[in-house]
Amino acid sequence: MAQNIYDRDDFFAGYSRLPRSQHGLDGAPEWPAIRALLPDMAGRRVVDLGCGFGWFARWARENGAASVLGLDLSDNMLARARADTADSAIRYEQADLDTLVLPPAAFDLAYSSLAFHYVADFPRLVKTVHAALAPGAAFVFSIEHPILMASRQAGWQQHADGTRCWPVDHYAVEGERRSDWLADGVIKQHRMLATTVNALLDAGFALRRLVEWAPSPELLRARPDLQAELERPMFLIVAAERS
Repeated sequence: MAQNIYDRDDFFAGYSRLPRSQHGLDGAPEWPAIRALLPDMAGRRVVDLGCGFGWFARWARENGAASVLGLDLSDNMLARARADTADSAIRYEQADLDTLVLPPAAFDLAYSSLAFHYVADFPRLVKTVHAALAPGAAFVFSIEHPILMASRQAGWQQHADGTRCWPVDHYAVEGERRSDWLADGVIKQHRMLATTVNALLDAGFALRRLVEWAPSPELLRARPDLQAELERPMFLIVAAERS
């Protein structure tokens, strides 16, 4: 079973204060880049893997999705999602993405935001998603970029001249990484970029687009606090299609 960090009181309290938790999709700086890769929602049966507070599930329905199944491991996340959703076409269920089982050809879009870097067996998950999608269905997800995750002592390092850099070490050593983001002992799974892409190809997906997200000049004018994100890619956004 994956680590259920979101049900720890200290982590959940910190997570709830993040802009993306308080303002939803508009509070996530990478959202416009993700939205640009999404297909038309009209009539689609959607599965949201790691649905969190249900922001995307509600957005999908507001934009024409026929139904949304939101899956999350966390009781805290699901309780908030259910409390904030008044739509019988959205259903939330508890599920561990490491052991996920889905019905075959049941969905026209699989979506996930910043959840798959908690999954230990990514190839298994990708094969499960492929089988659960109808032919021609889309698969769009974001994860923390492997350059961001690779170091065993991740964090900004400062040079003598005052400039900062992000260390990249142990990149080819895949597996567990522990960090103290929002709480002590958060476990994530580092994979090389090629491992993520090849898992999709091996499962039968056609790759449509990769985005190594960085803030645009327009975003930096509005959010100068994101300037540091130009020093290394923060997120990897992937769009694929089930052939």
